[in-house]
Amino acid sequence: MPELPDVAAYLTALEPRVLDRRLEGVRLASPFLLRTFDPSITTVAGKRVTGLRRFGKRIVFDLEDDLHLVLHLMIAGRLHWKGRGAGLATRTSLAAFDFENGTLVLTEAGSKKRASLHLVRGEEALAEHERGGLEVLDADREQFRSALTRENHTVKRALTDPRLFSGIGNAYSDEILHRARLSPAKLTSRLSEAEIGALYDATRGALAEWTDRLTSEARKAFPEKVTAFREGMAVHGRYGKPCPACGTKVQRIVYAENESNYCPTCQTGGKLLADRALSQLLKKDWPKTLEELEERKRKP
Repeated sequence: MPELPDVAAYLTALEPRVLDRRLEGVRLASPFLLRTFDPSITTVAGKRVTGLRRFGKRIVFDLEDDLHLVLHLMIAGRLHWKGRGAGLATRTSLAAFDFENGTLVLTEAGSKKRASLHLVRGEEALAEHERGGLEVLDADREQFRSALTRENHTVKRALTDPRLFSGIGNAYSDEILHRARLSPAKLTSRLSEAEIGALYDATRGALAEWTDRLTSEARKAFPEKVTAFREGMAVHGRYGKPCPACGTKVQRIVYAENESNYCPTCQTGGKLLADRALSQLLKKDWPKTLEELEERKRKP
């Protein structure tokens, strides 16, 4: 799922292409993409784009007449800048936003179509799409601490809760926790002040650095390869590969469609976190340390 740095990169690339340009119309290949019916999507035809902004992981196109297109890419939605009038011939194509200078095409891989498009009128209606999470790059440490400890969750869940923090998902939470040297399974109620401070610095540092990197690339070319697995990440998507800090093999916890990637040496004191499905299956045979896991792999 595109997260804060990725959405920021899209906005950087879109600004010189669509800002102050007229949206000639929206073509829908999938009727399930559009989740609103009033105002009609036809009302956007000929409206000028007056602004671009981010609501968490959503992209907002501000249009004339107080209209707002709210696009949520979800997990597999991606944007592509094409020549004017580009077709929607592929199975992954969901919509085309036609401008006088080109066409923005929305695609979504996979069979589960989750991306959504809303058209609303007025700031009050637009505000309903704001989840309320803290913008960490604009927050001080006390505001961060307040959001983090508002509810008692694992640190991983807290960071990825859009009601608590804005724009952070599965990928960058892994990177943040590795940078902070914290276990993804540690409860927020058990964090020390030093750990909260380390997490605050790590969150701001990771998001700022990746945002700067991706927006810099987006100024040169439209981001066509938006992915959760990027060269230079420390642990996310690097299961079984060496941690760049200590060389220990990166481990993971798989749950539903997501996974947590972590370094047992840097983050959990050498302990393996229990994968829910496997630990229930293996019960007492679940290895507790990396050494036990490696020993088990060596046995015939």
